[in-house]
Amino acid sequence: MADYSINGIYQGGYSSLDPNKSYGSVFTGYGVGAGSLGLTTDFRSANVLKEVSGKLSSGAKQIEISIVQPEVFDSIPKQHLQEVRRLAILTGIDVSLHSPLIEASGLTKEGFTETSKLEAEKAMFNSVERAHELNPNGNIPVTFHSSVNMPDSEFIKNKDGKIEVKEAFVIDTEKGGIGRIPLKERYFGDKKAPDLHTEIKEINEDRWGQKINNLNYYAKLGIESLESSKESNKWANIKEKKEGMNLEPLEKRNKFEYERGMNFINESYRELKGLFESSYKYGNKDDKTMLDELNKKIQKDFAELEKEKEEEKRVEIMRRVIDNGLKTINQVSAPEIYKPLNEYAMEKTVDSFSNTALHGYKKFKETAPIISIENPPAGMGFSTGDDLRKLVEDSRNKFVEKAVQQGILSESQARKQAEKLIGVTWDVGHINMLRKKGWSGEDIVKETEKVAKLVKHIHLSDNFGLEHTELPMGMGNVPIKEIMEKLGKEGFEAKKIIEAGNWWQHFSEQGKISPFQASLEGLGSPIYSGVSGPYWAQASAFSEGYSGGFGMMLPQVNYQTFGAGFSRLPTELGGQMPGAQGSRVSGNPME
Repeated sequence: MADYSINGIYQGGYSSLDPNKSYGSVFTGYGVGAGSLGLTTDFRSANVLKEVSGKLSSGAKQIEISIVQPEVFDSIPKQHLQEVRRLAILTGIDVSLHSPLIEASGLTKEGFTETSKLEAEKAMFNSVERAHELNPNGNIPVTFHSSVNMPDSEFIKNKDGKIEVKEAFVIDTEKGGIGRIPLKERYFGDKKAPDLHTEIKEINEDRWGQKINNLNYYAKLGIESLESSKESNKWANIKEKKEGMNLEPLEKRNKFEYERGMNFINESYRELKGLFESSYKYGNKDDKTMLDELNKKIQKDFAELEKEKEEEKRVEIMRRVIDNGLKTINQVSAPEIYKPLNEYAMEKTVDSFSNTALHGYKKFKETAPIISIENPPAGMGFSTGDDLRKLVEDSRNKFVEKAVQQGILSESQARKQAEKLIGVTWDVGHINMLRKKGWSGEDIVKETEKVAKLVKHIHLSDNFGLEHTELPMGMGNVPIKEIMEKLGKEGFEAKKIIEAGNWWQHFSEQGKISPFQASLEGLGSPIYSGVSGPYWAQASAFSEGYSGGFGMMLPQVNYQTFGAGFSRLPTELGGQMPGAQGSRVSGNPME
């Protein structure tokens, strides 16, 4: 018993002179000043004045108005945004905006339409214009998700580090519908690895072949029916017109056969027009040349068809058009009606973001808001580093093209504005969710490297790579130190907004404990404005807290009831109780 001892319950205070700041279980290893960190408002609340005022009390120098639902955004009066601007000026803070979730491609749950894309652009324009009210004199960052409704392919990284796509999405560009196709190895003939473009090519050829066969089949039936019953039908028509003369069964059958043939010809003609339009819109250059020649050849038939009223003569004209049309349609290649959803949506999304940036520039010139495109949670469309880099670079190029075509800017000026106004919001928690797809911590850092030079804005949240959870940095497995080092100058200069929704939900005690302090600990921020210590990561050791930095886990009443703290010491000994009473260490009997 004499050798019995208890060690390691309290770690003791850390040295504030430690240059490595290697202390505390929450510290991420990456140090950043508190002045570059910010908080978001509650995305569920339109009461942004209250939200901003409440976040200011935590000491944050950056506040992001965070909105998810469009109806919440529209519930914010414009006067409130103007008041937030005045509040920002008075307190010296910077304000940014997280736009409502808008699917920039125009894709909806029902599919794609041009109308839905135009509506999405209108909503994006509105976000830019309202953001300008928050900061009319500067380039306020406005974050948009790269995708909202668009699903991504089912993919996983195998043990060899190769990405395997198990299932992909395709879109019918004519009707806007979306479908899935599994990608499997082919064993018939030569063994072939799964390939999305090969699968889609076969789908286009199969569907086109079916339509061609239907056209040929019904045209043949129509011609045969007309030829076999033409003369009998003429006599049947004459006989019907004469009073008291009824058709014989055979005559009725011949008349029915002729009318059936006319219906087949009418249907074939409509089918031919549809195939012509599809081939001309989605076909290649050579196909369009053949179709142009067909159009010239049948112009005379078109003119006659417009004038002719008699049904039988109209059918004969349509037969000629069908005969000529079949010769051409049977030669054209299958048009690319079905396309990979990812590629199709990328084109539409690029168009929307370039239009939004151009709208902002035309309206506000040098003070136009920055369009900052965020990677969504992994598993949604455009969530990888490669996707986001392509989206931003293509949007910049499209901006330049449109600005020059419209005579707004020269090419060099447009390029400069594009690089200024279109960039990336890099969400470190979202990209970390690729771990569930087989990515390692090193892989996550490589994803960051792909967009490093495009970053304008950063969202900070921690998780374990599986669910879309948001904790303060240092409480999950996001490799934030390596990510921030890879972002370099762009990451250092960017605003870094703390998104900690799950902390608010479970550990904030109805908002009394802010994730800002926990983030300061995790990011090794100095307590004072100087660059040297002490640091917030040392705070738990200074106070000898039971589990400092993780919130109130033991209520204060426990210490008061059982005398385990110092609050019941008399005031003359630094306690809170008047007179020496009530504590086990006060020298008086316990009451």
